[in-house]
Amino acid sequence: MLRITELRLPLDHEPGALRPAVVARLKLRDEQLADFTVFRRAYDARKKTAMVLIYTVDCQLADGVDEAKVLARHSGDAHIRPSPDTRYKLVGSAPADFYATQRPRPVVVGFGPCGLFAALVLAQMGLRPIVLERGKQVRERTKDTWGLWRKSELNPESNVQFGEGGAGTFSDGKLWSQISDPRHLTRKVLTEFVKAGAPDEILYVSKPHIGTFRLVSMIEKMRADIEALGGEIRFQQRVTDIRIEGGAVRGLTLASGEQLDADHVVLALGHSARDTFAMLHERGVAMEAKPFSIGYRIEHPQSVIDKARFGPNAGHPILGAADYKLVHHASNGRAVYSFCMCPGGTVVAATSEPMRVVTNGMSQYSRNERNANAGIVVGISPQDYRQDGLTTGPVSPLDGMAFQRFWESRAYELGGGNYFAPGELVGDFIAGRHGDAVAREFGSVLPSYKPGVHLTDLAEPGRGSLPDYALAAIREALPAFDKQIRGFAMPDAVLTGVETRTSSPLRIPRGKDYQSLNVAGLYPAGEGAGYAGGIMSAGVDGIEVAEALGARMLQPAR
Repeated sequence: MLRITELRLPLDHEPGALRPAVVARLKLRDEQLADFTVFRRAYDARKKTAMVLIYTVDCQLADGVDEAKVLARHSGDAHIRPSPDTRYKLVGSAPADFYATQRPRPVVVGFGPCGLFAALVLAQMGLRPIVLERGKQVRERTKDTWGLWRKSELNPESNVQFGEGGAGTFSDGKLWSQISDPRHLTRKVLTEFVKAGAPDEILYVSKPHIGTFRLVSMIEKMRADIEALGGEIRFQQRVTDIRIEGGAVRGLTLASGEQLDADHVVLALGHSARDTFAMLHERGVAMEAKPFSIGYRIEHPQSVIDKARFGPNAGHPILGAADYKLVHHASNGRAVYSFCMCPGGTVVAATSEPMRVVTNGMSQYSRNERNANAGIVVGISPQDYRQDGLTTGPVSPLDGMAFQRFWESRAYELGGGNYFAPGELVGDFIAGRHGDAVAREFGSVLPSYKPGVHLTDLAEPGRGSLPDYALAAIREALPAFDKQIRGFAMPDAVLTGVETRTSSPLRIPRGKDYQSLNVAGLYPAGEGAGYAGGIMSAGVDGIEVAEALGARMLQPAR
């Protein structure tokens, strides 16, 4: 197989134009090309009146055509080379009698993207994992989540953060990442999703996504695959304690009181498992404070974003709803950036604790809602959120959670209670208007957050919805972003607060063998442990952790 990269064709090229373009690029006759597949399709929108599609194509030459000679003919062309082997290979497989002698099965705590792929790979290795998920099955969880959105009824154990599929289930379903991937593990994630019912196009579009409704049925299918391979998934099973003996994990305690023996535990916690983090800290598991970001959700008409990004090509079916990625370095030294941009989506209530308000973004596969939304967030460091009042020395790994809770509770109060979110028109926010000068009616942009948005003063002196340095940085960034996306600072765009859970506020450090630095057999993994940010990177981390755990279990007894 040969791979061609950077093969450019006009946006509106004829359906059959790709094959002759491949043949011409390889300098072959048509009959010398047996077949080809599109590995990736992206677009170049820098010239809005002359947009092009950019293909990466894998080519199968016809019998009798010498691939080495074709490569030699293009030896100076970096865009023609052998196709890499992206097939996934298990690192080992348990013999049929592996559990003939008494030994604990591996345990995966959490069934979000990381736990899902860790459990799947362990099951494919024949190790029959036990999965403990504190929330409910995905369809029951969806009903509970809608209960908050429609009736202001929060279930602290079944919501956007907790339950089968993790927080990624209620998101844009983005399936791309900028992680280094020399083993093509992202391809493993995409392939498993397609097997579970995702559209084939996620294998080749440059920024694949799925959306919430499709994720629900896919997760159910993958759960069934794990169970068919001998895995066991237990829902509504919250871990309340960990048993550590001689520097190694030996078991877990569940909220029901059940004691579960375990020598190998994957901690695939989400970033909101605050009670579990506190328990691990109390038990002495090594962890450290880490940076994260805070801010708001911003909403614009999707048509404004499409026009700014695509110009006359806005609405083209191949392009779909436009996204964006923005960064501004504010004069006060803070970095402000767009986070988790959701084209044609909605802003969702994402709290997991009573009397707190948290926002996030979500899109369906169609991305056809009226508004675009994204987090506009400011990076903060552990020194920003330390709770002891000192200026030097280590920061408690639990301080970030206390900081998040403070601003989430403030948002609940500013929203008027009942899980309404505080909001403000962008024009008022930029102008720094306060009190009676702040608009109390929406303009052309109607916010999508449910249960509802209460217009208020997000930057009221002495009573702001974020720290002063974050308010100042965002106020400076919005007009700067308008220079890149015309209309971004439109006066009646809406800011909705607060976005506090961009990533985990702590990290559970691990060694090269993926085990905790001070507890053998404990494998911190995924977003909650500080090693991922999104569905794809969490899935890849779950695979790598499962491989390390599996290889250790399959080592011959000494």
